Amino acid sequence: MKVALLTAAGTASRMHQDIPKQFIHVDNKPIILHTMEAFQRHPGIDAMIVVTLPSWSDVLWAYARQFNMTKLRWVVAGGESGQESIRRGLEALKEELSYDDVILVHDGNRPLVSAEVISDSLATFSKFGSAVAVVPCTEVVFESEDGRSSCTSMEREKVFRTQTPHTYRFGELVQAHEQAKILGIQNTAASCVLMKELGKTVYFSKGSEENLKITTLEDLRIFKALLSTREDAWIKRQPGQDGGVQRGDRQYG
Repeated sequence: MKVALLTAAGTASRMHQDIPKQFIHVDNKPIILHTMEAFQRHPGIDAMIVVTLPSWSDVLWAYARQFNMTKLRWVVAGGESGQESIRRGLEALKEELSYDDVILVHDGNRPLVSAEVISDSLATFSKFGSAVAVVPCTEVVFESEDGRSSCTSMEREKVFRTQTPHTYRFGELVQAHEQAKILGIQNTAASCVLMKELGKTVYFSKGSEENLKITTLEDLRIFKALLSTREDAWIKRQPGQDGGVQRGDRQYG
């Protein structure tokens, strides 16, 4: 079984809005529904679980019925951090999944994840046993201690920005979170960081510049613009134009 675990428990503190960002409406539906639709449409995904704010669970179920999200099987209350929210989602699935089932952890506020990105994640997982969507860094990157100045730059050819989905065997990810609890590892920014902290190698799958994470109002404006562009059928898209990387040939550990 292949299950998408969507994290949607943020409070939109950086957006300063009255409702959580994942429930802000764009084109007459909340952002989280745009994300869910991507996994609903993908033939390789069997089911979805959404980890969200407790007070919004009933609202999410109502939206799922309205938009016919038939793959949604579970809605779970999130925690105080992303790591805790993912752990709670995994806990809810312990009686439902086996060790070798596949879990794709994805940010609920990355609504433009494409079928190609999801498929490449599954293909990379099938080959290497894990997959983290990444895009190569095209800007010059500096390292700074004070956030104001620097005399140290990094080779951008060696720098990759991670996105989601992060795809693992269900049992392996459960064990990673159990081990993190024993070792006192907390508040890791993403599953791939937790795996790195535990000494696991991370294998890269194809990401996309369009697979943006909506965190600020600027991100929201970009999302709306990209939605509009996707509807312009006359625009030709060239191979590799989305800024992705070839799957399976890069890793770090």
